[in-house]
Parts: sequence; C-alpha cells; structure tokens
Amino acid sequence: MTETLAPNPADPAANLGAAPLARRIAAQASFETRAILRNGEQLLVTLVVPVLLLVGLVRTSVLELETAGATRVDFVTPGVLALACVTTAFTSQSIATAFDRRNGVLRLLATTPLGRGGLLAGKILGVLAVEAVQVVVIGAVALALGWDPVLAGIVPALLLGLLGTAAFTALALLLAGTLRAEGVLAVANLVLVLLVVGGGLIVPPAELPGALAHVAAFLPSGALGEGLRGALLGTGVPPLSIAVLLGWTAAFGAGAGRLFRWH
Repeated sequence: MTETLAPNPADPAANLGAAPLARRIAAQASFETRAILRNGEQLLVTLVVPVLLLVGLVRTSVLELETAGATRVDFVTPGVLALACVTTAFTSQSIATAFDRRNGVLRLLATTPLGRGGLLAGKILGVLAVEAVQVVVIGAVALALGWDPVLAGIVPALLLGLLGTAAFTALALLLAGTLRAEGVLAVANLVLVLLVVGGGLIVPPAELPGALAHVAAFLPSGALGEGLRGALLGTGVPPLSIAVLLGWTAAFGAGAGRLFRWH
C-alpha cells in the first residue's frame, strides 16, 4: 500500500520535498554563525575589541570610573558584555544583512523553501550563537582577571541580554533594510563608537557629563549597560532598563517590519 501524504498548508515548502522547517532554520543559523566567526573583520569587532577593552580597563586607570565599592573588574565586565551584545546584534548583523541585500542574497533566499521567516529566524539564532561564544570567551578572561559576579544575577542578566539582543537586532534590520550597504557600513560603525563613548555601555549614564547623562539613560545601550551592571553586581535590574529596552524593541521592530526592503 502506498502512503499518501496530505499537503501541509502551514509549510508549503514541505510539500515540495524540502527538509523540515526546523532543519532549514538550523542550517541557516549554522551558516550565519560560521560566516561571522570566519570573517576576520567581524571577529575583530565581536571578540578581539571587547576582550582588549576589558583587559585595558581593568589593568589600567586610563578611564576613571566610580565603581561604588566594587572591584574594577566586577564593574567593567557587565559593560563589556553589553558592548559584545551590541557588536553582534547590531554592528555585525546590520553590515552583513545590508551587503546580502545589495548582492541579491536576501531576495534569492526569500524565494527558496527557507522563506523570509526562516531566513530571519536563522539570522536571529546565528546572533545568539555568536553571543554565546562571546560570553564564554569574555567571561573566561574576566574570571582570570578576578571577576566575581553575583550568581543570583546571572539568570536576570541572560534574560536582559536577550531583550537587548532583540532591540539591537531590530535596529540592525531597520538600518540594513532601508539604507545602501555603504551607508550602513559607515553609520553602523559610527553609531558603535558613539555608544561606546557616550551611550552608557561602559561608563554609566550617571557618570556622563551634562545632558548626556539624562539622554543615555533612555538609550537602549544605556539601559542594557545599567541592567547588566545591576544584575551582576547584585544591586538589581532597574525597572527603567526593562521599560526602555521593551519600548525600543517595539519601535525598531515596527519600523523594520514596515520599511525593510528585500532588494
């Protein structure tokens, strides 16, 4: 007896003999992860720069920080982890997606059994995989430098990191889907520098000069940095950080959903 398979309207690609959706997404996520980790420039931004910054800020006093009684490594490490999230979810992803769009890769993949939804899911999973590598590497270096995080804050920090990843990935897609690739390259790197200098990632918003202190607290970078510091230092995640990240995630997501162009 020959078994007849009923069509699956929820996944038309499965009716064409394609691999299951989960496998397609996993394959795309694996490709995205390897593409970042094998690219020297991407590796420099996502891993080398955060690690060098961590070591430099801990071993030198070139940047004066008010640590509120915490050791320098305990105070600096959450900010470096926040920076790592931004470099992968925003800088790396916006540039890669913009050039994929310019070269027609997005339009091509969107017509394959992977589909647009599967492509986006693969990109998000790829970002999370690279971030996991970053956490392991940066965490190991920080522990070697004497980092002693509050264990009860690790789960809140991970959840906040996921929220920060959502916000900055949405911003990356908004930027990559609306500007030319060369423009995205310039803007993404400029934004990264501005966020490091005055976005509340490394230096808490309260320690920034003038009106910048008030502005940074309401930026997604400042909210992520403050939230991770609160979680890992044991002072608690500020409710403002959660509210700010939720608001920016919704705003960036809505903008990307409306304005993103696939070609």
